[in-house]
Amino acid sequence: SEGWGQTSLGDMPESCVAPVLLYLDPPEICLVARLNRAFRGAASADCVWATKLPANYRYLAALAAAADDDSSSDGSVEGNGRCSSSVATKKEKYARLCRPTPFDRGTK
Repeated sequence: SEGWGQTSLGDMPESCVAPVLLYLDPPEICLVARLNRAFRGAASADCVWATKLPANYRYLAALAAAADDDSSSDGSVEGNGRCSSSVATKKEKYARLCRPTPFDRGTK
């Protein structure tokens, strides 16, 4: 019993955790990310969120960015305080696409 020590889920490399997360839904991924540092890192990996984005996410993100630009040009501030052009990770892109996007000057 001497020598090896104790191991835990936190000892798993993120590269081993990420493929498992591919089978989970986004809300489940966010819950698992709360377990420990390895799961949190894997849950933020672009390879995990790339599978959750729709095929046309770039087009949809451009529409959302245009809507954000329209709403910020009239003095209103975006809900999360971030400019959509600064969205870098696929996780952030997924989160942005999940938020409502008002259009037609906020009437719809």
